[in-house]
Amino acid sequence: MPQVLDVHAVRAWCALALEALGRDREEIDAINVYPVADGDTGTNLYLTVESAVQAVEAVFTGLEPAPPALPDVVHAMAHGALIGARGNSGTILAQLLRGMAQVLAGDADGEADHSESAVGDTLRRALRRAAESAREAVAHPVEGTVLTVAAAAADAADGRSGDCGDVARAAYDGARTALDATPGQLAVLGRAGVVDAGGRGLVAVLGALTEALSGDPVAPPDGRGVHHARVAADQSLDCADGEGPAFEVIYLLEADDQAVARLRTRLDGLGDSLVVVGGDGLWNVHVHVDDAGAAVEAGVEAGRPYRIRITHFAAGDAHTTHPTSGSAPTGERAQRAIVAVVPGEGLAGLYSEAGATVVPERPGEVPGSGELVEAIRRAHAREVVLLPNDAELRHTAAAAAEQARTEGVRVALIPTRSAIQGIAALAVHEKERRFDEDVVAMTSAAGATRYAELAVAERQSWTMAGICQAGDFLGLIDGDVAVIGEEVTRTARTTLDRMLAAGGEMVTLVLGDEVPDEVAERLERHVRETYLAVDTVVYRGGRNSALMLIGVE
Repeated sequence: MPQVLDVHAVRAWCALALEALGRDREEIDAINVYPVADGDTGTNLYLTVESAVQAVEAVFTGLEPAPPALPDVVHAMAHGALIGARGNSGTILAQLLRGMAQVLAGDADGEADHSESAVGDTLRRALRRAAESAREAVAHPVEGTVLTVAAAAADAADGRSGDCGDVARAAYDGARTALDATPGQLAVLGRAGVVDAGGRGLVAVLGALTEALSGDPVAPPDGRGVHHARVAADQSLDCADGEGPAFEVIYLLEADDQAVARLRTRLDGLGDSLVVVGGDGLWNVHVHVDDAGAAVEAGVEAGRPYRIRITHFAAGDAHTTHPTSGSAPTGERAQRAIVAVVPGEGLAGLYSEAGATVVPERPGEVPGSGELVEAIRRAHAREVVLLPNDAELRHTAAAAAEQARTEGVRVALIPTRSAIQGIAALAVHEKERRFDEDVVAMTSAAGATRYAELAVAERQSWTMAGICQAGDFLGLIDGDVAVIGEEVTRTARTTLDRMLAAGGEMVTLVLGDEVPDEVAERLERHVRETYLAVDTVVYRGGRNSALMLIGVE
């Protein structure tokens, strides 16, 4: 049976690539010596693919049970990688995925069919386009890097006939062979006795593609390749001797093509390792410079830069990055801190007033594990309680907690599934208690809080409560649709009644900006008149919050 790269194969590929990079992350970090020996290539590749996976899953979730179209899935993959790209390696990988997506979706030269699958010939052209577009994005391409490995994969694919599985296997084998040759192409790799870290990550991604198409796992390459035994005694590598630029600057940029062309020229004169990827008005800019401010100013002149990250290579922790709006924490660590993911500016203010370090959750854009790790660092405490406040973030939060633990922080993850549960946990937090006792109390309070959300149906669909129409109000209790209504107050009241049928002492309402005050007044009155000894507290969620959140304790 011919193997095809359809929407399900792309989904599986992304998940398997994330799993492979998670498994190999530390090994890839350890062999990272070019262009800067900052030991974070594996982590950056993982975070980049993690963002791609989240984007792909969002497309599937939004259309289930019907599958999305192939162009939608590959575009989501490329966009997710673009906005989540980290470091030199992650930025190049984002462009590789974008190049593949252009062909698989039929955007490049109109060559691909627009059916639900891509045949072997389309995959060959996708791999070629990926290699070419990545090389074009790098200001000064260097052989012996991920660019060489990508080109070798495309060459090997060109020489193989057959279905997608055959082509993917050829690309993987070609990439492995090219990876083993990188120490002989780049002197710094040869002296260190390692293969290129970015190329090693690409081999893992191509191995995941082969496994997604064939169902058979591939044997991972030796991280140090054929030069494993030639580990250099002298660790004073050219790229780590302090002579290179002091800062890595990365940001997303909204700008047109002409402005980006001028930006490339400007940044090329400021530093090195320049990679600019993207298109259609959105770009990811990466450069190593001594004057970080000038690199950001160049972005301001070109368009609107945001998500600005600056890393000082001389800092003790190569992974420690921070936005330009603040500086890295200094001084004595606090004993304990709370880090929480929070939707809506109003709730963010509420959490901040309670002393929590807040990670904002923007609509359609959940934070990655790297953003959570940065928030834990920013909290600057010996002990941290992490509140993800979203069931979809449990794996991401677990990865962030594990990373923070390797940095000496004691982290307890409380699996809160809603900001309402997080509020309940915060209400019983006492920093004077022993850490374990505080975590138990917070976990108990969160677990005893039932939560619901009011949302508006975007399309007709089947739910556990029946068929809803576009524009209907939905009452989701513990994540499942329990109530369908045509008016917000009535829907909220019915949802409340369902929740209070099992008892309760406190009702918490969080209202979005579009919900008028009189709705809260009606709901408060309903609770007061119908349920004796049940109190109600109301908060405003602010911009970017849900329509309404309901909690019952």
